[in-house]
Amino acid sequence: VHLVESGGGLVQAGGSLRLSCAASGNRFRINVMGWYRQAPGKQRDLVATVTSGGSTNYADSVRGRFTISRDNAQNTVYLQMNRLKPEDTDVYYCIAQEIRGLAGWHDYWGQGTQVTVSS
Repeated sequence: VHLVESGGGLVQAGGSLRLSCAASGNRFRINVMGWYRQAPGKQRDLVATVTSGGSTNYADSVRGRFTISRDNAQNTVYLQMNRLKPEDTDVYYCIAQEIRGLAGWHDYWGQGTQVTVSS
């Protein structure tokens, strides 16, 4: 599965950005798609995820400011980020979980896109 991310960049505090991630090459159904973020030397943390059925999950730090959505037909997930704060500065990674039936599942990661919020 190949993930292509786009939409990162530099924005002032209070501004907005929209991230996109398109998955291709999957042989099986992709269930969960979403975003994690990671600062240098720190662990990768959940930002938001969405299932193929539309159930969403958000980190407390972004709930109410970020909105995740998905186009199942295009295997694409979006993250609308509003009211951005300097502490949202990180590398954002897309994740796609492919369900392989009795073989379980496998997580795929994108290459990461930098989001920088200036104060």
